[in-house]
Amino acid sequence: MAVKRITMQDVADACGLSRNTVSKIFNDRGSVPEATKRLVLQKARELGYLQVPYFPPDEEPRQPEESVAQPTFHPQNIAMLTCRMPTDYHFAILFLPVFTERMSRNGYTLMVYQVSPEDLREKRLPSHMLLQQTAGILAIELFDREYIEMLGSLGPPVLSVDGAADASYTPMQCDFILMESLSSITSLTSQVIAAGARRLGFVGDARHCCSFHERWMGFCSTLERAGLPVDRSCCILEDDSEPYEDIGWLVAQIQKMPALPDAFICANDYHAVHILSALKRLGKQVPADVMVTGFDDAPQSDVVEPALSTVRIPNGDLGRIAANVMLERIEQPELPCRRIYLKTTPVWRASTRT
Repeated sequence: MAVKRITMQDVADACGLSRNTVSKIFNDRGSVPEATKRLVLQKARELGYLQVPYFPPDEEPRQPEESVAQPTFHPQNIAMLTCRMPTDYHFAILFLPVFTERMSRNGYTLMVYQVSPEDLREKRLPSHMLLQQTAGILAIELFDREYIEMLGSLGPPVLSVDGAADASYTPMQCDFILMESLSSITSLTSQVIAAGARRLGFVGDARHCCSFHERWMGFCSTLERAGLPVDRSCCILEDDSEPYEDIGWLVAQIQKMPALPDAFICANDYHAVHILSALKRLGKQVPADVMVTGFDDAPQSDVVEPALSTVRIPNGDLGRIAANVMLERIEQPELPCRRIYLKTTPVWRASTRT
């Protein structure tokens, strides 16, 4: 349900006055009878346009009216906070238009703010973000648990898409929406094992975020059930601050391995596409020499050569559900916090053998 924006005209109509008269009172311009001022301030308070004390007609105000008659507007902004603006590979590129359109139809405007390293360290909002105008906060690529906890203490509801690596183990004052990772990564890993892989490597920082951590855990548990070792010497698990997009850096990581694995299970398509480039530079054939899988089903995954086996995220549904959760939380802030997992689907393409 949309939150109706109360305007100066609404106050004027409710009082049976012109907008010009109400404007004079709010802006302290011109001469308006005291009784009219009191009527307008009382009605503005009732409508929620002004947060001002009400004085019955037979009482004198305890402080000057100019110090209390300050407009306070209903917050109409949804603040998207992120440490890293989404790129073409990021699932947010596909779900944000759906989320934004749904919120817009309910009277809200999406405002985007990048959280700097200093903001993270000092646990502060971006300097140009106005909390009093913010009806809700959407956190994307914001995986600092303490920062999310700080946001949850400010008042507006917080919805985090994905979360910190330890989010599954920590109760937090916000809603979470996550992609179901365990079953799909288990399916990918089991498939390449069935296709003959015995040495498998994982690519991605398992501590980067909750979804990466769950994909790493699913990878490890699938190997264990298959009776295969988790060999870290054929994995690339460096911190996410390392240049995973640098093909030369990836080539060097692969060359350090005692032997090339039979398959690379990558934490997302971004890593997988760059692994494909590194393997080509090394003269390796995919999938003949090594199989590669990704996660997210980014648009690039179907146009690289060979096309990438991956996991599809229901981005349109993600946008709609995220908007519904945000709207419901704004309307009913007392609801218990929720953790919602969306089903994902493996997609098999040419980068893996059948």
